Amino acid sequence: MEYFNEEKLPREKVFRDPIHGQIIVDNQIIMDLINTPEFQRLRRIKQLGATSFTFHGAEHSRFGHCLGVYEIARQMCNNFQRNYPSQSPDDGLWDDRERPVALCAALLHDLGHGPYSHTFEHIFHTDHEQITRQIITSPETNINHILRRVSPDFPHKVASVIDHTYPNQQVVQMISSQVDADRMDYLQRDSYYTGTNYGKFDLDRVLHVMRPVKDGIAFEISGMHAVEDYIISRLQMYLQVYFHPVSRAMEVILDHLLMRAKYIYEHPSEFEPEFTPHMLMPFFNKHFTLADYLALDDGVLTTYFNHWTHSRDDILNDLASRFLNRRPFKSAVYDQATVDLLPKLRELIRTAGFDERYYTAVNDSFKLPYDTYNPKASKPQTQIELVQPNGDFIELSQVSTLVASVSGREAGDQRFFFPKEMLAKHENIEVFEPIYEQFQQYIQNNHIINPEEIKNNGN
Repeated sequence: MEYFNEEKLPREKVFRDPIHGQIIVDNQIIMDLINTPEFQRLRRIKQLGATSFTFHGAEHSRFGHCLGVYEIARQMCNNFQRNYPSQSPDDGLWDDRERPVALCAALLHDLGHGPYSHTFEHIFHTDHEQITRQIITSPETNINHILRRVSPDFPHKVASVIDHTYPNQQVVQMISSQVDADRMDYLQRDSYYTGTNYGKFDLDRVLHVMRPVKDGIAFEISGMHAVEDYIISRLQMYLQVYFHPVSRAMEVILDHLLMRAKYIYEHPSEFEPEFTPHMLMPFFNKHFTLADYLALDDGVLTTYFNHWTHSRDDILNDLASRFLNRRPFKSAVYDQATVDLLPKLRELIRTAGFDERYYTAVNDSFKLPYDTYNPKASKPQTQIELVQPNGDFIELSQVSTLVASVSGREAGDQRFFFPKEMLAKHENIEVFEPIYEQFQQYIQNNHIINPEEIKNNGN
């Protein structure tokens, strides 16, 4: 890691940032990573995808988020080195020789996100974390060439932080844990750009009470309330912003739009023989290279969507138009008592002239605001430990009644999505009016209900 330290910039570079004020870069390696084509591509990937259709300010990019995660990790390293420097091997304190791998992993952790990433991943079965590691370790990338200036094995060390196998858990938990640099930046950044206050918490206080321990990171018990505030802020952001039904409705349309395009490409004789979206064809063919992937961004997909509004295929051009012109599906909450009504609702939608494969969907969005460690879980969470005055550790929910009240309890809902037309009164198409009226009997206060049960209870 000595080469990293030798590349100190003669003068700090500063990125002005609405969240952190200043993001400071004092190392040539970090500056060169930022200036690579692979990292600059993140300017063209929205952090929140289709959420900007709900919160119009949410146009910020993954570029800004990655810089923010780097800045928080830099502040963590500074705090640890100033207040908890290692004095001897295995003393559980901070070894500042870990700084280079921590800062590079923080900066590069989202490199592999694609356009409208989570929807894109669902359709084309990509994995942004796996692609991030590939970008870092592939000898074909600029990122890899720069990281190798530190040491030949340095790219693999950075990649191992991202896949949680790096041996120093302090570094891993900086980037990925229940209180990490990634979450702390996106909560504040997404809150700012969506114009909401839900994601605001006392970042300075959380960083101040954070400390390295032998198996990771813990928090001074005096800062418990700042950590509580962070957890509740995260819960509120999921419920109010990330799980917003309009954003999810637009994601459903995007998902079905790409699904329809894929179907048309796979059936040229049935639809359009000349349907050749060249930059997406490697993904339709399930055989893409890293270069194919890095060529994509939000603008590429949006350009195709514009072309598809003129497609001869009615479903493709309609879904493209709905997405570009923000005509979201409507939705209603369902539960175990009403899930059996969904086939009937799909039948009515089909009778009204809509292909149910592309004009209906179910979406379950749930989140655990905080979870205690369960070694039997498929992805066990690292629980939040507080350091008591005598040096003993205690798990957060054991002393926080607020966190205990939400610990292990999923929050969210299940929704059935359908065309808005099903709820409207239409002129000049009286033939469908009885179908709309019948459908609307199943919807009340944005929930699916059983009209027969209500009728019987009324009697």
